Amino acid sequence: MTEEQVGAACAVAHGAPTTLAADRMLVTVFASPVAAHLVRYATDAGYQTVLVEPDPDRRAKAAADGLVAVAAVPTLTCDADLVVTDHHREELGQMLADALKHPARWIGVMGNPRHPGPHVAALQSRAVPATDIARVHRPVGLNIGSRTPAEIAISTLAGLIADRNSRPGGFDF
Repeated sequence: MTEEQVGAACAVAHGAPTTLAADRMLVTVFASPVAAHLVRYATDAGYQTVLVEPDPDRRAKAAADGLVAVAAVPTLTCDADLVVTDHHREELGQMLADALKHPARWIGVMGNPRHPGPHVAALQSRAVPATDIARVHRPVGLNIGSRTPAEIAISTLAGLIADRNSRPGGFDF
């Protein structure tokens, strides 16, 4: 970091106002405990957030929990990041196929990298081109040993911020 960047970072750490880009958007697909944390943390980090939940009953439950959810993937600009928080849902393929129609900056699906990603077969069954399927990142987030929904959300958001800022994440500066 340059001396100027260090000075600015230090000032922010001591309470100086910050200006974040208003064009940051995080779309979280499927209401889940991780999604609830992710929406809260991303909002605090200056993102516009959208929770997508296609199931009306789950959307109603999310609303009862204080989350506003929409039924379909919105228009995604090249500044939007999208994270799917449940890779077991029947709607996985359709949600990703809808997202891949847009020039989103980043699209990812949570899941263990040691297991095959079910999103691949779900997208192939919809005749989504291999180049589009390759746009889907898995796993998402930084490898911090996350175990709880809050930790997974922190890891995911930290990974998105690192990627957005062209940083590797971790403790390498």
